[in-house]
Amino acid sequence: MIVSPRVIVWLTAVLCSARATGVNAQPVASRAAAAPVARITPNDNRRPAGRLRGDTLRLALVTTLGEWHPDGARAPGVTIPAFAVEGGTASVPGPLVRVRQGSTVVVTVRNALPNDTLRLQGLHPRPFTTPADTAAITLLPGERRTLTFTLTAPGTFYYWGTTTRRVMGFRTGLDAQLTGAIVVDPRDAASPPRDRIFVLGMWTDTVARSFLPRHRVLGVVNGRSWPNSETLTATVGDTVRWRVINASGDLHPMHLHGFYFRVTARGDGATDTLFTADRAPGEVTEALTMGATYAMTWVPERAGNWLYHCHIPEHFGPRAPLGLPRDTTGHAAQIGAVSHAQGGMSGLVLGVTVRQRGGAAGAAIAAPPRDLDAGRRRLRLLVRESAGSTAREPLFSYAIHEGGAEPPRDSGRVASPTLVVTRGEPVRITVVNRLAEPTAVHWHGIELESYYDGVPGFSGMGTRTTPLIAPGDSFVVRFTPPRAGTFIYHTHYDEDRQQGAGLAGALVVRDPARPFDASRDHPILITSPTDQGEASRVVYVNGALSPAPIVVRAGERVRVRLINMTLRRSGVRLALRRGGVVLPWTLVAKDGADVAPALAITRAVAQLVSIGETYDYEFSIDQPGEVELEVRVGTPTDARVFGVQPIRVVAAR
Repeated sequence: MIVSPRVIVWLTAVLCSARATGVNAQPVASRAAAAPVARITPNDNRRPAGRLRGDTLRLALVTTLGEWHPDGARAPGVTIPAFAVEGGTASVPGPLVRVRQGSTVVVTVRNALPNDTLRLQGLHPRPFTTPADTAAITLLPGERRTLTFTLTAPGTFYYWGTTTRRVMGFRTGLDAQLTGAIVVDPRDAASPPRDRIFVLGMWTDTVARSFLPRHRVLGVVNGRSWPNSETLTATVGDTVRWRVINASGDLHPMHLHGFYFRVTARGDGATDTLFTADRAPGEVTEALTMGATYAMTWVPERAGNWLYHCHIPEHFGPRAPLGLPRDTTGHAAQIGAVSHAQGGMSGLVLGVTVRQRGGAAGAAIAAPPRDLDAGRRRLRLLVRESAGSTAREPLFSYAIHEGGAEPPRDSGRVASPTLVVTRGEPVRITVVNRLAEPTAVHWHGIELESYYDGVPGFSGMGTRTTPLIAPGDSFVVRFTPPRAGTFIYHTHYDEDRQQGAGLAGALVVRDPARPFDASRDHPILITSPTDQGEASRVVYVNGALSPAPIVVRAGERVRVRLINMTLRRSGVRLALRRGGVVLPWTLVAKDGADVAPALAITRAVAQLVSIGETYDYEFSIDQPGEVELEVRVGTPTDARVFGVQPIRVVAAR
């Protein structure tokens, strides 16, 4: 199905009407096209564009209309503006510019859009320290311009255009796919480079931070939405290098299942900072703000199927073609779906299949030996409805059962209990589903076998994949945590409904030499209700709108484990304040991994904690009194208080 020019005109009117009622929408880029347009191809960013002679790259770009099919060649399409090499096929993202450090680029750009003026940014030298819009150029329909610039700094950059004069932080419409990657390799880089480049794009009604309901939410990686985006392959022991560009108006916390990666660079499109080994953070989730880039390196240590995805449920939940809502409610649409990854996810997702060295990609992972549970700590994780739960407003909770009578059923909204396990100690967790609907549990950040990772029908490999946990059924999870730190356990099925109902909890792995001291060690779990409308500007701190004070002693070293598992509050900022003054604290860990000494800095700052991230901070306060751990949402200059965790400092012993 192709969206005709007549439909585009109608959609323009609808979006303009939405703007009049307060929705931050914009008109479709090109209102009419006299003749049929060619199909746009997804660009996997493996082939540089242009002709390179010596240290000069010559490239002719054109902006034209094309039919974009983000959900696959046979799915519905829409006419959008896109970049192409002159005389070639338009692509999303646009043609890749890739050169060695010190190269000069001579690029001719032509605006072939019949009715729209193009504003183009990013085709300028790197590094570029002046405001980016000073290098923007404007091309009227039919106009052509030649630009010459030199790229002296290595890194990950991009160029982008708009027909609606939107800034990067508010790219939401059909022209938001006008982006192309620019990669500058170091002079001594290997040839050809062995890395992958992923451009994240969105088509939505408005930006998420507007707090308005969004009818359309389409996320794409290199022009395609999951499960029609790419499934990558790697081999155990490989060194995998990725570059990621957030070319959208939303923040995206990008999470890798099962493995840590090293962030080797971060940038903003104009400059890029490359980290030395002692300053390269190790993590499992990287929060990409609007227009941000990063480079990462990781080594797959275990075979199986893994996911790399944005951790905002709205950005990876199930959608109809072109990002529209499904006809039925989210949980009803997924009931009976064996493969959650294939039937219950879409948008900003990539699959990764890791093969055994010397083995086939689709070979099944061997079943565990019968004596696998010998010496394991055994416990049960009960998944239950809380009293007061309804089909429209579900209230779910986890309960930990380890010997004796089962814990009593919870009532109302509560925080799921902190699950404490020990580094190096094998554990056997039986997940028991007492709900009236299926579920699954993901052990976020834990390095474990793929089969136990918790994505139904996908985790594992071959014929041995993680089953959906049906109502009344159970699933046994086995792992031995290799490091102490702060992690998360949460649902990985119908996330928007089940996570909003309460299925997320802190998972603390303690060092065997130190017991978990609840008087000095405090997980701070930030969650939110499913309803994200204007009337629901709240977050829950450890399951409460008004949590009880944490009591600490003056002069004692205290650790707080900050965890954001809200549904859409990706810009959560936490800070210690006394009398309005931000107090200093020391970063000690990120995503469960201790930070390098060079990064363990004591500062009086507010920490951005995006969805799926954990940060551990330590502090001590010398004087008794009242302190607040404030939870703010928004930008650094416009962050409003959504929640407060009181901290009562009492006199030292």
